[in-house]
Amino acid sequence: MAEKQYDIHKQNKVRQLREKARYDEATVHAILDAGILAHVAFVQDGAPVVVPMIYGREGDTIYLHGARKARVIRLLEQTDRACMNVTLLDGLVLARSAFNSSMNYRSVTIFGTPKLVEKSADKLHAINIVSEHSMPGRWEELRDSHEREVKMTGVISLSIESASAKISAGKPDDEDEDYDIPVWAGVLPVSTNIGPLEDDDRLLPGVTPSAAVQALQNKML
Repeated sequence: MAEKQYDIHKQNKVRQLREKARYDEATVHAILDAGILAHVAFVQDGAPVVVPMIYGREGDTIYLHGARKARVIRLLEQTDRACMNVTLLDGLVLARSAFNSSMNYRSVTIFGTPKLVEKSADKLHAINIVSEHSMPGRWEELRDSHEREVKMTGVISLSIESASAKISAGKPDDEDEDYDIPVWAGVLPVSTNIGPLEDDDRLLPGVTPSAAVQALQNKML
């Protein structure tokens, strides 16, 4: 079975370094699932706005989470188009010239129509998706959300109507004549590390991290 591909339009077409572009659903979803933080862009009163937000994915739907009264939730509710990017930096590529120096990265940009999630049951489902994206296994351990907490939470759904991924990897690609320059070149790896757990000061005696929480620590994104 052929991989599902997102249609290539003027908006999502990669123009620079086209050989690094990917439009298949599997690659787009994999990068989204590996990230934690997204940057969401839209236009307000004719001017661009970019806001960092936490998110979760379910199929081709992205859920964005914030306070119901937060400016970004209100603005996303009012617009009919939004763009979201998630980028994972994997390394600095140190070439023999500034021009050929670059970065290794995995990046995905999606476009879609944002919609406010209003029903309590739908909001709880979306919040669960967001929570499990960054803290898998934690949801089942927590107390149920109070009704007022659900009302105070704003959730936006963003369907992936079009998308493109861009992946850059590998060693420096220098000019032929530059390989004779006695300057070190290579890759400086970059990673986001999740460290060890730090206890809250008001833990009850004998309370220890669950297996799900322990599994979250000491990981690399």
